[in-house]
Amino acid sequence: MKSLDEYLRDAEQAHGHLCAGQVLGVRLAMLGLAKLGIDDPRGKDRKRLVTFVEIDRCATDAVALVTGCRLGKRALKFRDWGKVAATFVDLTNGKAIRIAAKESSKALARQMHPELENKNQQQMLAYREMSDDDLFATQWVKVELPAEEFPGYKGERIVCEACGEGINFRREVRREGKVLCRACVGERYYEPL
Repeated sequence: MKSLDEYLRDAEQAHGHLCAGQVLGVRLAMLGLAKLGIDDPRGKDRKRLVTFVEIDRCATDAVALVTGCRLGKRALKFRDWGKVAATFVDLTNGKAIRIAAKESSKALARQMHPELENKNQQQMLAYREMSDDDLFATQWVKVELPAEEFPGYKGERIVCEACGEGINFRREVRREGKVLCRACVGERYYEPL
C-alpha cells in the first residue's frame, strides 16, 4: 500500500482536483483494506476484492483509485444511496466491512481548524488528521454475492423479446411468459423521443 500522501497525489491527478471528498475516499478505502488484511489491491490481491460504493461523488473516485476496483472489471458495485460509505468484500473468505463517514466529522473539522474560513479547506486538513474512529463508523457485515456478481463471470446472454437488445448477467425480467429487459418493463431511466 502507498502512503496517504501518495494516494492523495494520485487522487488529485486522476480526479482533476483535491477536495474533502477525495481525502475521505482515500482514507475510507485504506481503512477497509487494512481491516480485511489486503495490502496489495493492485497486485497480488487484485482479484480478491469487490467494493460497493453508495454515492456517485468525489469519494467514489478515490475509493476506486486505492482499491483498484472498477465498474468495467465488475469489482466496483454502485448502489445509489447518497451516502459517503463503501462496503469491502474479501472474496477469498467472505469477510466484509462497511465503512461510512460520520456526519459529526464536519463539525469536528470546524472545531479543529477555526482559523480556516473555507469549509473545504477545513475538512481537507482535518480529515487528514482525524482518527479513524472520529471520521468513520465501521460495521462487519455479510454480503451475499450470487455468481453473476463476481468479476469474470461468464453467463448466458439473453435477448429481450420486445426491443431485441442483449442482456447480460441475469438482468432479464420474465413477465407473462416473455423475457424482457428492464427498460421494456418500465424501469428505464430515459424516455424514447
